[in-house]
Amino acid sequence: MRISARADYAVRAALQLAASRDEGPVKAEAIAEAQDIPHKFLEGILNDMRRSGLVLSQRGGNGGYRLARPAGEITIADVIRAVDGPLVSVRGVRPPDLSYTGPAQSLLPLWIALRSNVREILEGVSLADVASAQLPAEVCALTEAPAAWTNP
Repeated sequence: MRISARADYAVRAALQLAASRDEGPVKAEAIAEAQDIPHKFLEGILNDMRRSGLVLSQRGGNGGYRLARPAGEITIADVIRAVDGPLVSVRGVRPPDLSYTGPAQSLLPLWIALRSNVREILEGVSLADVASAQLPAEVCALTEAPAAWTNP
């Protein structure tokens, strides 16, 4: 699985909003500066997140962005889907819409299993979990294997 720059920036922006929830709306410029995200790119990301119902925008001198729901109710999967679409696709197609024949027939259950595991992790972690550095035990356990930190 590849996490796009757009998805990475979106999650970081959402985390910045989660951390700033008591300060009122946060200007896009402040988010961009705090997370080192190109401002113009961030504006598009915030618009996608607004259209997906994850953030609210407020105009005016005291305007900016804020999360539409509590950070504990927004998963990392929600944010990624808002800006990139489905979590797992093969050639831009969702796994259930694929079909294979012959020796490749077993690929479909492999892609479905991959999607299931990606969902389990990303839907099981909220913005609040990450912002508070309190990742679920299941996620932490996956990082304990030394091979998890190496690139084959």
